[in-house]
Amino acid sequence: MTRRSSEPIYSTAIGIGRTMFAGLRTTHSATGLENIPSSGGAVFAMTHFGYLEFALVEWQTWLHNRRRIRFMATKRAFDKPAVGWLLRGMHHISVDMKAGAAAFGNAVAALKSGELVGVFPEAGVSSSFTVRELKSGAARLARDAGVPIIPVAVWGGQRLLTKNRSIPLRQRFGVPVHFAFGRPIVVGEQDDITQVTESLRVTMQTMVDELQASYPVDGTGQWWQPRSLGGTAPTVAEAAEADAARERRREAERAAKG
Repeated sequence: MTRRSSEPIYSTAIGIGRTMFAGLRTTHSATGLENIPSSGGAVFAMTHFGYLEFALVEWQTWLHNRRRIRFMATKRAFDKPAVGWLLRGMHHISVDMKAGAAAFGNAVAALKSGELVGVFPEAGVSSSFTVRELKSGAARLARDAGVPIIPVAVWGGQRLLTKNRSIPLRQRFGVPVHFAFGRPIVVGEQDDITQVTESLRVTMQTMVDELQASYPVDGTGQWWQPRSLGGTAPTVAEAAEADAARERRREAERAAKG
């Protein structure tokens, strides 16, 4: 394995995460770990059902081969004093929605230098707990940097922290979190990005289906289970309408502030 330089801030954050998950007695299981490259760049395209996938995937990757992931995060997060200091110290990549080209270029540069870059191609948490339509950024990053996409599915992480749900602390103890790391997807210069992106979505949903089928807890009647599998999560249409309503409220608030 390639020897990596020391990054005290990143190592400290990993330690805090491991301590937190140990304190919650979070159990974990993973398939496809051999698909995590031991060296060289790759785009990690991850499902997004909760707010802790970034930490969970980094935790699992670190346990496997000690590699660090540089996540693309919103400029709003970087603008927060303490959080921004931490994100910069961990060499994550700031995304300014008004100037996305700069973030894209920084991500390509990181990939070409041999980094793992983590993205959430759904561009938001899916409260239906199904993989939504993807943005094309993951495929374009992989093509332009000449690196593969590694599809990553996480199931169970939404039971720790997710959107529109206040989860009692006692319900966060002992939650199983399962991971699947898919086979690398190579994007050629002549490949149709729209087709690659749709194929990636299908692959990610298939991986989620497999994790759900083997999950050791029955989700029937549970808020964290998709409606199609007997849970009470919002349907895709209901989740989309709730997201649209939330965005309208935010736009109205921004307009009111002038």
